[in-house]
Amino acid sequence: MQEIEEFVIEHTTDCEAPNEQIKRESIFSNVKYLILGILFGIIFVKAEIISWFRIQEMFRLSAFHMYGVIGTAITVGAISVFLIKKFNIKTIDGERVIFHPKTFNKGQIFGGLIFGLGWAITGACPGPLFAQIGSGFLAVIITLLSAIAGTWVYGRFRDKLTH
Repeated sequence: MQEIEEFVIEHTTDCEAPNEQIKRESIFSNVKYLILGILFGIIFVKAEIISWFRIQEMFRLSAFHMYGVIGTAITVGAISVFLIKKFNIKTIDGERVIFHPKTFNKGQIFGGLIFGLGWAITGACPGPLFAQIGSGFLAVIITLLSAIAGTWVYGRFRDKLTH
């Protein structure tokens, strides 16, 4: 098992954050992710974090609602990563969770500013896009297509941007 893990780690260099899961899941076992995604979308709708008005309140600094949601998510994520590292918690299949070191570059600042500007203008970020579309806000499809196009452009020019 250790040899397989080392082979996977050694041969997954083309992706900055590779998935080193050794056991592959069947297409039917992925239904659990569909169900979790639907539940996550329902939570987004009920928590009003897909609301354009809530997002505008956040960017106008006139309400704490979204800051509370984002702060809670960051706190839960940080505690989860800490516990996974401290207690060497494994996946459901018993595989080791690997955290890769990240390097900082100034492009992350510019990317974050562009992302935030797009978020403020459209009232949507990638998280709730599908929940917004599923709730009937079909104009958000334009935002989804723009996000896909932006991702493609970044992928196409990434090597030229980092050098």
